[in-house]
Amino acid sequence: MKLLAISDPEFIPDEATLINSLFREGLVCLHIRKPGSSEDDFADLLTGIRPEFRTRVAIHQHHRLSEKFQIQRLHFTEKERKITAPEILKTLKSSSYILTTSVHDLEDLERLPSYFSYTFFGPVFDSISKKGYKSVLPDDFYIRPEIKKRPVYGLGGISAGNVGKLGPMNFDGAAVLGTLWNEPENTIAKFCELRDLIYSS
Repeated sequence: MKLLAISDPEFIPDEATLINSLFREGLVCLHIRKPGSSEDDFADLLTGIRPEFRTRVAIHQHHRLSEKFQIQRLHFTEKERKITAPEILKTLKSSSYILTTSVHDLEDLERLPSYFSYTFFGPVFDSISKKGYKSVLPDDFYIRPEIKKRPVYGLGGISAGNVGKLGPMNFDGAAVLGTLWNEPENTIAKFCELRDLIYSS
């Protein structure tokens, strides 16, 4: 089990400082997702992240900034994945980019192109950051090994109280958002709590 994080969709005060602190505390990877952001604002955030941590950053928007900031991780939303030509994905993969995506249906796991290194799947639980975004998974949800061709990270509503349920569901880890960013003053403490729960189990 690994613990990944996704940024708040909005820019928050001292965000780069918090991100650097998360990496110092052992964060494996941060997905920066800022839908609707300008490229300049996105670049300003990346500038504030220490260069030694940028290898652990995945970007969801403004992929062309990857070369400037030496970022090798590019995320494609479900919609982007379906409209991006396979030749483009193949070229990126062959250029040593680590490509990731999101799925919301188990059938899509079986059809996931080999260009992607891992995927998010959710919402596993009722979302913390998106009010009204409810889980539709049954209590006995389990990802059958034969359909899991790539590592799958659970997303949606993950907290210290339920992160322990992901292993029995056959997830490879957790991707957290709302738990970390709803109270930025507690971001580091919340991360450390989740980190200790995941890596001590």
